[in-house]
Amino acid sequence: MNGENETVAPSLPRLPELPKRSARDADLAGPPASGYTLLPWLLMGLGAFSNLVQGRTPNPWIGGAGLLAFNSLYISVAFRAFVKEKRESRATLAALAAMAAITYGLTIFYGGTWLFFFPLLALACGAVLRDRRLGLTIMVLAGSAGAISGMEAGEVWDNVTLAYGTFLSGMVTAAVLSLSQTVRELRDTRQELARTAVEKERLRFSRDLHDLLGHTLSVIVVKSEAARRLAPRDLDAALGQVADIESVGRQALTEIREAVTGYREGSLGTELDRARSALLAAEVEPVVRLSGPPLPSQVEALLGWVVREAVTNVVRHSGAARCEIAVDGTPGRVRLKITDDGHGVPPEQPAAPGPRIGGTGLKGLTERLATAGGSLEAGPGPRGGFQVTAELPVDPVDAALEAELEAQGARQD
Repeated sequence: MNGENETVAPSLPRLPELPKRSARDADLAGPPASGYTLLPWLLMGLGAFSNLVQGRTPNPWIGGAGLLAFNSLYISVAFRAFVKEKRESRATLAALAAMAAITYGLTIFYGGTWLFFFPLLALACGAVLRDRRLGLTIMVLAGSAGAISGMEAGEVWDNVTLAYGTFLSGMVTAAVLSLSQTVRELRDTRQELARTAVEKERLRFSRDLHDLLGHTLSVIVVKSEAARRLAPRDLDAALGQVADIESVGRQALTEIREAVTGYREGSLGTELDRARSALLAAEVEPVVRLSGPPLPSQVEALLGWVVREAVTNVVRHSGAARCEIAVDGTPGRVRLKITDDGHGVPPEQPAAPGPRIGGTGLKGLTERLATAGGSLEAGPGPRGGFQVTAELPVDPVDAALEAELEAQGARQD
């Protein structure tokens, strides 16, 4: 039955304003993350709309209401599909179910151009579904489109074409949007890695600067005091201390330049020689023992930082008369132990039960060694005084990175 009165075109809901895209967004590859990408496909419903306007649709008010409801739900789903939380919500799945009910009702009752609602419904499903439900849903929609089209005794190839178009619209949409989401996630990951690299570089520089200046200035102060004490009775010895101060200052300038450029690799032997010189200038007897195979440069650099910081603390705070430095290495692991016979933990930092970590320098060293798979403990020595113990694998690794890789492997399994 054809309606005698001309029906009024159903009005669509007002769309949100199109977000402004920056120049940076325009340079990025991939489709824009917006529901506007899916709206042009609504033109597939122009045939049904044309039938309504021309009065060739029985019960046009039912058809108009169905067209308005389907378009409104489609627009809502299109914009919700690009927000993960909304895409996975029950409201979005309910909207898809309502679209499916409208599609089956209109296509069975009207047929003809209304059958193009099936590709639109499949496209909406492809934009929302991301799991195993997608394949089954698209197969059911494609089969239903072909079967309902066949009920009108149309050409077989027309039925096959409609079914194939329904299947293709859903699967291609899902593939393209999944790829777009992956690109965005990779871009976000790249930005996060860049931010993390900057933070690590800042932390490295602050640690290096603290350790370099703290140790160097302590040595300069100690040798200056020694030169002042020696000057009245032994001018040559005092001049030797002044020469050492000049040498330490020049070396400090070189090390700071290397620290800024990120190329500094400390030698454990060099640091032990400097530690011995600093302890002697502070009238602390140094005892150094080395055992084990040669160590990789990265391990020597880390242990060199420990020696530098621990000896600086001995010279500054301990009031010790003797300091022992022992390096014991095995093919798999190396241990550095620095012990003094001073007054131990300063009064303002009372000892707590169990291992503890001291000031800012030792905290930074603890983080460095932990990153390389090692550990550092600092606290009262077994015979009084203070003791710092550092352990490292001979082949240090980035423990945080290794843990992350293991976690990813477990998630994939």
